[in-house]
Parts: sequence; structure tokens; C-alpha cells
Amino acid sequence: MYISEYFHVRERSDAVRFMQANPFAILISNADGEPFATHVPVAVEEAGEQIRIRGHVAKANPHWKHLEHNPSCLIIFHGPHAYVSPSNYTTREVVPTWNYGVVHVYGNARTFAEPQDLLPMLHQLIGTFEAAYADQWAELSQAYRDRMLSHIVGFEIAATRIEAKFKLSQNRTSKEQANVISSLGASSDTTISGVARLMQEQGLGEKQ
Repeated sequence: MYISEYFHVRERSDAVRFMQANPFAILISNADGEPFATHVPVAVEEAGEQIRIRGHVAKANPHWKHLEHNPSCLIIFHGPHAYVSPSNYTTREVVPTWNYGVVHVYGNARTFAEPQDLLPMLHQLIGTFEAAYADQWAELSQAYRDRMLSHIVGFEIAATRIEAKFKLSQNRTSKEQANVISSLGASSDTTISGVARLMQEQGLGEKQ
């Protein structure tokens, strides 16, 4: 992805936190010369220098077959985004733009479908999204759990390259950044106000 110098995320920790905060990702693979995409919730794990991403797809979804045939893949984490009006700027010779955060992770995937391999991945996802569900899952009948497991295929992606881009008005003045934060932060739409929060987390805006 194209990233200008202004918008390049230099701290890997920022990229990892963004991925963990926006875990509903787009997994993209090559399928007979054409891109194939699946929207899927994932768990992101950092262990030393290695980042691993785990999730699963329905067995009826051919994406796992594409991963087996060609493990090389791209997974995109997309976060808050918003239109930015020129009215936020102090000069008139400006145009509208769009602020957003996104992380692209390139890597190699392995798939698995045996219960002993699926269960640790499912427990990780449960712990990520609703830890309290672990008790309910444990109380379900073994037959039901086995049936559910038989309908999914897990995947684990070992990241080989990460590209992170936060386009958050870094090329504008502190005053203009503060205007954008104020404007977007006032929205009741969390997709929009989330951009303001991300800008503040990155230390942007007029210094007090």
C-alpha cells in the first residue's frame, strides 16, 4: 500500500494495538489468479518478534482450500474513518480529504481441522471477544461441540511484513488538527468520533 512519509506508523506497538482493537479483518488470498476475500474476526498474538493471527472459516467456505494451495496471503485491519471538511483549516485554498487508520499484514498461513488444534484457537477467540462464554461452551453437550467443530477450518498466519498507515492530518498545523479533532469528536457516529480518539492517542492537536 502507498504510504506517504507523513502517515507512516513507525512504532510496531501502535500497529499491534490497532490490530487488536479492530479484530474484524479482511483475509485476502489468490484463488486461481483472482483475489478471494473473507471477512472474519481474528485473534492477534505477539510473541517476541513474531506476530501470529488466528481465526477460522466455515468448512463450506473454499477460502481454506485456497490457503492450502497457496499459503501466501494478506489480511487487512481497518479502523475508524471519516470525511474531513475544509472548514477545519485556516486557509481557503484546501480540499476535502478522508482520515483513517489501516494495517496490512502479509504472511503465510497454515490450516487445521482436527479438534485438538481447533480448541486452543477457539479458546483464544472466546477469551478475546467474550470470556464469560467459556462457561457456556464447556456446558454444551460433547455431541454438539463436536458437530460445531466439524463445520469449521482454522487458520494461523505468521506475519512476514506489516504496513501500517494512520492518515490523521499529520500534514496540517496543530491548530487545524485540533479543529478536526473537535469536529469529528462531536459526532454520535463512533466510526467518525473514533478518528478523533485515534488522533488524540497519536498526540495530535493544538498543544495546551
